[in-house]
Amino acid sequence: MKLSDLDSSSLAAIKAVRWDRIIEKHEGPEDWASVLEWYDPEFTMIEGRAVLLPVERSHHDNITILRTIWSADGNSLTLFLKDTTYGDDWFMSGYMAVCDRIPKQDFYLAILYHEWFIIEPLNISTSS
Repeated sequence: MKLSDLDSSSLAAIKAVRWDRIIEKHEGPEDWASVLEWYDPEFTMIEGRAVLLPVERSHHDNITILRTIWSADGNSLTLFLKDTTYGDDWFMSGYMAVCDRIPKQDFYLAILYHEWFIIEPLNISTSS
């Protein structure tokens, strides 16, 4: 799926969505209309589903999905990811995104995109 393949009603649905961010100490609600205007985003496929993150398509080769958590109804996705575009340090390459499926569409759109210090999962054993 590509943004250029979407019809005008699908693009209008994306532009109407607001998303929250904390990136490089910049906070705030943003709108997807400005992302489409100023960034060069593109869908990325995650576990067979199209997801639109507020990042330039040039970042895609540098992004590694560390963890996905799908909601029980399949309409929401929480991602933990690593973007090494600007560096590989644990304190500057981690991000967390929450994405919702847009009603009547076959893709997910980020509604939250925050920096995240990469924390290794706990090594929990089920045996005593």
